[in-house]
Amino acid sequence: MGVMRADNPNVLRAAFNSGIFHFNTAHGYQNGKNEEMVGTFFKGKPRDTYFIATKAKFEYPLKDDFEEDITGKIDLSLKRLQMDYVDIFYTHALENVDEITNPRIIEAIKSIQADGKTRFLGFSTHAHKPELIHAAIDTGIYDVILLSYNFKLDNLKETEEAIERAAKAGIGLVAMKTMTGGTEDAEGKKKIDAQACLKWAWKNPHITTAIPGFSNYDELEECLAAARNPELTASETEYLASLREKELLFCQQCGKCKSQCPEKLPIPDLMRAYMYAYGYKHAQLSKETLLELNIPENACSGCESCRVDCISGFKVAEKIVAITPVAHIPNEFLS
Repeated sequence: MGVMRADNPNVLRAAFNSGIFHFNTAHGYQNGKNEEMVGTFFKGKPRDTYFIATKAKFEYPLKDDFEEDITGKIDLSLKRLQMDYVDIFYTHALENVDEITNPRIIEAIKSIQADGKTRFLGFSTHAHKPELIHAAIDTGIYDVILLSYNFKLDNLKETEEAIERAAKAGIGLVAMKTMTGGTEDAEGKKKIDAQACLKWAWKNPHITTAIPGFSNYDELEECLAAARNPELTASETEYLASLREKELLFCQQCGKCKSQCPEKLPIPDLMRAYMYAYGYKHAQLSKETLLELNIPENACSGCESCRVDCISGFKVAEKIVAITPVAHIPNEFLS
């Protein structure tokens, strides 16, 4: 279970009682309340009955206080979780090979593991870059990689080749963003077939598991139904094929838009925030993402027309105008 969007401990209880035991949270989710909810729920339960992963972000290039910052974040996460250790500690949302191979980062996370604060080390990435997986294999210290993996990836062949190499090297591969944004249309109006998406990810024998982010009982039941009958049917294959060339809400995170934008805006991250609001229907998560980016509300006001030509066909300027005001909406008005 990806706990990111969940704010009801009863959904967590239903997931655990159904047999799910791998729960993925992060230091920043819901400003720490997500970890607190997970910790409160699991308090007193035998430690070998559940498997907890959390994640922490850092700024790159590294600041002078990087080591203190990353150690402080895992310590605070453990306090919130009311646990002595997590099963996996991920460095969160990496984009570049340098962030995986940097000696300071490697030594810092190895120290966290040596201190008994995590059993396994990993990193998460939305960037869809196979070279990140290859770099992780070559470093020899990463046990797990949490990566976006779905039927919409433009570089699917290269990604799956990297996944296979990682699996053969003994690295666990955890799939996220399997639902390609949660809807089958760019307007976010028609819900995607979650069962078909999960089954597609599971058909790769090198994918260890997936962490669908459900936040209610209906979404949980969809995921459980897929698990009970995990074979992808012919009709589901045909359905996914019909969506292959549609825009949807899933940004490929290729980064080509960054060099096209005269304002140098972090467009892939803005598109992810848009997906959270219009696909996941979780405006609070979108706001958290936007605040991390520190984007001005009128970010595109200096351009008469948008110069960005998105390979996925996104109307980038329209999406930025629609999503940036979310950062300034009071929390009590957000879902």
